[in-house]
Amino acid sequence: MFPTFHPHKISTSTHPPVTIHTLTSPPTGPPLLLLHGFPQNLNIWHRITPHLTSHYTLTLLDLRGYGQSSKPRGGPNHEQYSKSAMAADCVAVMTHLGHENFYICAHDRGARVAHKLCVEYPERVKRALFLDICPTLAMYNKTDFAFASAYWHWFFLIQPAPLPESLMVANPRSYIENTLGARHGAGIEVFDKSALESYVVQMGDAEGVHGMCEDYRAAAGVDLVEQKADAEAGRKIKCAVRVLWGRRGVIEKLFDAVGEWRKVCGGLVEGESLDCGHYIPEEAPEVLVKHIEEFLRE
Repeated sequence: MFPTFHPHKISTSTHPPVTIHTLTSPPTGPPLLLLHGFPQNLNIWHRITPHLTSHYTLTLLDLRGYGQSSKPRGGPNHEQYSKSAMAADCVAVMTHLGHENFYICAHDRGARVAHKLCVEYPERVKRALFLDICPTLAMYNKTDFAFASAYWHWFFLIQPAPLPESLMVANPRSYIENTLGARHGAGIEVFDKSALESYVVQMGDAEGVHGMCEDYRAAAGVDLVEQKADAEAGRKIKCAVRVLWGRRGVIEKLFDAVGEWRKVCGGLVEGESLDCGHYIPEEAPEVLVKHIEEFLRE
């Protein structure tokens, strides 16, 4: 899906070490890191990358636990999937590629990783776009019946192993088609068949499904601890942030996205809703490209 990109397998210095599957475009302009969400992989970017390669040096990667990256066991406290661990993976990749600082555009789970990356490595990130999320702590703190009903998977995926893993692996196509099809108004047909098939294959991999569940278990545990500690210490995102969300999604209905991000940022925060659902890179690629080009034009 990315014919001009070069593949890499980049090892980290974490314990245990993991290997991050990475694709890079030919060098043209400033580096831009793209991070995907659940239950997907780096293929979510296939509709926007052709419009960006002439202006940016793009780095796409599969988060640990997803796609073709390593899928370690989560550990007793799910610490292997803390957003600090996943952010360290991203920094290791960008350092290996020779990018001292860079832009980020991140969707869903990837944006949660990007949030922690911006806090932990402020000197590395120039500007960041977050797609269809609010900070994890804010979303859990404001959980009510409406949110729990709409984001039921948050509470399903954090159940102890192997319950959610077993149920998802048993029928990966049904899980993917029902999950992706239910979170926007366009139906499953909006997704490219090749990309969709890669999500189905990924959902049939027991180790990968465990990694994805551990991502959510960490979010409900160690990640909340880290975000509370950051708030108490006054550690905030320092770079400028633009947040975009789908007008037909849960963020629009239940949260003040810009307001919540301003609470955890020390600089410029702006944003708006787009005429789509949750999966912005695949549902509204043209509009997203315009935002990227506008916001990253310093």
